[in-house]
Amino acid sequence: MALYGIRSSISSSPLYTSVRKSMNSIKQKGLDLLPNAEFSSERLLYRLKDIGKNFSSDKQRLALGVTALVTQPVIDAHNKRVDEKTRKVSVARTIAKIIAGTLTGFFIRYGCIRAIKAFSQIPGKGVPKYKTIFTPKGVLDNTTDAFEQYRNAMGTVVALGVMVFTNFLIDAPLTKFLTNTFVKHQQDSEGKK
Repeated sequence: MALYGIRSSISSSPLYTSVRKSMNSIKQKGLDLLPNAEFSSERLLYRLKDIGKNFSSDKQRLALGVTALVTQPVIDAHNKRVDEKTRKVSVARTIAKIIAGTLTGFFIRYGCIRAIKAFSQIPGKGVPKYKTIFTPKGVLDNTTDAFEQYRNAMGTVVALGVMVFTNFLIDAPLTKFLTNTFVKHQQDSEGKK
């Protein structure tokens, strides 16, 4: 209760409201600098819609991992605030974390999405009851875009729950193993010079 009173007295003060208005004005001026774009090419619109429909969370994780693998080690390698040895270990650890996180994130998301697709069949003859566990009630067609997006989203939600445990069971040990391997490889290659 006391914190609410403190927060309300701060947010109603003239200094706070003045700073808030100034910040909002700066944000709006920044947004006004961006040009407005309207796409009219049917081919481009079709491609964008197709990418949005087929680029599920497993593929997004893979794309993020590749981008991180290209950029983050370069940033660590050019950090002049630390000595050379620390920089090399930092690069090795960054690469190991990206590889471990990307691989486990991709495969767990991919597996969970596939599992949800397997267990969200349309009820009918020849379909066992357990294969309809994740099928929403009233769904009669499994070929609609909305149903496919439901399967992808449900698979992603299940994967997030699974990854709470795999971060400790797979990511951390794999990161440690890869870091040690990369550092040892660096030391071996420096020793041969």
